[in-house]
Amino acid sequence: MVDLKIERPQLSAEQGRLLRRLLALACVLLAAWFAWCGWQQQQDSSRRAGLQSARDSVVQSVQEVLAGEYERMATQLAKTDVRAALEADDFATAGTRLADGWPGVKEARVFPPSLESAYAVLTAEGARGGGYGRLAVLEAAVAQNRAVAWVVGDAGSRQLEVASPIHEGERLVAVAVVQLPLDSIGDAIERAPMAGDTYMALRQGSFSVIERGDSRLGGGAESLAARIPDSEWRVAAAVPDVAGGPLGLDGPACFMVAAVLLLMAVLANYADKLARRRKPAEGEEEAEPASEQTLAESLQQAPEPPVTPTQKAPIIDKDAPPPSAQVGIDRGIFRAYDIRGIVGQSLDAGIAELVGHAIGSLMHEQGLEDIVVGRDGRLSGPELSEGLIAGLRKAGRNVFDIGLAPTPLTYFGAYHLRAGSCVSVTGSHNPPDYNGFKVVVGGETLSGDAITDLYARVAEDRLYTAPAPGRLEQRDINDDYIERVASDVQIERPLKVVVDAGNGVAGELGPRVLEAIGAEVTPLYCEIDGTFPNHHPDPSEPHNLNDLVKMVDRLEADLGIAFDGDGDRLGVVTREGQNIFPDRLLMLFAADVLERNPGAVVIFDVKCTGRLPGHILRHGGSPLMWKTGHSLIKAKMRETDAELAGEMSGHFFFKERWYGFDDGIYAAARLLEILAMHPDGPSQALAELPDGVSTAEIKVDAPDGNPHAFVDAFREQAQFEGARLSTIDGLRVDWPDGWGLVRASNTTPVLVLRFDADSKAALERIQAAFRAQLLAVKPDLRLPF
Repeated sequence: MVDLKIERPQLSAEQGRLLRRLLALACVLLAAWFAWCGWQQQQDSSRRAGLQSARDSVVQSVQEVLAGEYERMATQLAKTDVRAALEADDFATAGTRLADGWPGVKEARVFPPSLESAYAVLTAEGARGGGYGRLAVLEAAVAQNRAVAWVVGDAGSRQLEVASPIHEGERLVAVAVVQLPLDSIGDAIERAPMAGDTYMALRQGSFSVIERGDSRLGGGAESLAARIPDSEWRVAAAVPDVAGGPLGLDGPACFMVAAVLLLMAVLANYADKLARRRKPAEGEEEAEPASEQTLAESLQQAPEPPVTPTQKAPIIDKDAPPPSAQVGIDRGIFRAYDIRGIVGQSLDAGIAELVGHAIGSLMHEQGLEDIVVGRDGRLSGPELSEGLIAGLRKAGRNVFDIGLAPTPLTYFGAYHLRAGSCVSVTGSHNPPDYNGFKVVVGGETLSGDAITDLYARVAEDRLYTAPAPGRLEQRDINDDYIERVASDVQIERPLKVVVDAGNGVAGELGPRVLEAIGAEVTPLYCEIDGTFPNHHPDPSEPHNLNDLVKMVDRLEADLGIAFDGDGDRLGVVTREGQNIFPDRLLMLFAADVLERNPGAVVIFDVKCTGRLPGHILRHGGSPLMWKTGHSLIKAKMRETDAELAGEMSGHFFFKERWYGFDDGIYAAARLLEILAMHPDGPSQALAELPDGVSTAEIKVDAPDGNPHAFVDAFREQAQFEGARLSTIDGLRVDWPDGWGLVRASNTTPVLVLRFDADSKAALERIQAAFRAQLLAVKPDLRLPF
């Protein structure tokens, strides 16, 4: 038998001493870290407790101010002269008498309970009469049957509005409103003791009326918010984010661990001293005395570790397509809110590279480095995307290429990958030979002058070329998007849904998202095919929904969902085959959002029904009509801090719980969330929305291919008696029983018309009036009505 002896490696005396010193140093460093974390936890607890105390003090102070104003309102309304004026139906005098003897009142008005005269004041005076905010507080006072308070106006001139219903017995006879300064409420917040690195705000709905402290903490202030009783306000507060202690330990536990680590350091140091004093064992040679080295000196003698690069070297794509010599830059492809042209005529890979170079140059000037690029399913997508990326990298920008992606997924990527900028290569709902670019730079969707400036950069050769190309990284964020939507939306009960993507790029992602939130999905034309072999992917055209209607009926599904070519627009049909126009869907979305955000601004475009503003007001919101165009709507949302917006074309923009960009897939998820809660099912929920008689969008070929010139001439010449004219976007003409619109499309050379009325007779009358005026401008104009 062979006796095997395993020799274990032995540490030399010098190595043992170095190891003990390293252990002692590590214990000291860890002890310092735990002690620092404990101190941070202690400071955070103290700061948080102080801020909560200040918040509660503000809540009490503001509640006392409101209680005083409510009591003063009741006292003033009980005055003899006010009651006498009301008995005589002299509402103007009642308002004047209401203000008498009320310190600080800037204005007082009394309206009949129908509030029709209040709406008339809004029409006549606009923002000067208190705007939609005043109407919202009047409607709230009637709905809640008590005095309510609201802040109205913009950031420069916000005022306090207090409204109250006026009764004679059980009968509502009037509604009163007074305007007061915000000083007393502002003083309550200004007097609150709080540290400079904390944050506090009085919030109404989604916006901060008054803020103090570090506004960068505002995004997380709802976690410490406290509601003010008898109001729709709350006081939000926040402290700097302090990470939890190591291993989830609180402050005292961190201090205890630090003490134990210091003790270990002392013991390691003591063991090192004992080892140096130990005499050599018998037969062991006595080591020569070594010079005492510090730990730093020992480490200096140790070999340096290899340096690991922290960044990838830029990838240089030598095969990137050169600028085209065949197709020149056509200024006409730079539209009002995107870039769009016909592939092979006004657009090719070379033009795409120049566009990318111009976008990258703009980003360079703004100090932005990263950008996300996605493309829809058109056949020209890969070539144009390759050219665009080459131009962006030429300007030194780092590109995340997410490949085939609906436009909202590209927008999502700008947030998820923390790029802040993105380009979607898409022709949207246009024919297969079209393609283009939707551009976001630094969180702003480019439109108008910002789009035409890209053309000017190319034409004037104002393009920045970086010393080295930017990086290119391929990313797949589909699962991240699905997880984000599903974490926000889960439907209460399963709904059976048919999804028609029209062979557009949403065909793969859209059904997956709706399945992830709990729906039973049957796909229809969801294979991505850039030739669109079954029907054109444009749900705003009713004939494109015919197959969806048939499939919903055949399967007895709860609902039919349709997406456009790039997935940023939504169409809906019921089991009964009814096409629910997007302006009615916006009513449903608005009522849902306003439940959680009373007073919030809801934006809609000029093509939406005239019944929408009243619906928004009656649910406590502030309606705002604006120009058509996804980039124009998003810009207005940022300006007004709106929670929701929608267009008649099917674009829906949710800021509440989402990112504020137009997203047909997310809108479909939110729609199913609402409909699943209705006890009588989706069809009944949709049938309950206010409705009238309306047309879909009517598209007419523009004379000479120039819709803007025709609309300008029409605005100058048209005459409509007894109607109110709006020139926000084209010409919209409103009568008491309906309206009509003519505007220029910003994507194709057509006129866009729409008509909406309370009855078929009113609709025919309005269409006839428009027909006469349109033919007066262009007698041979072909009109389908």
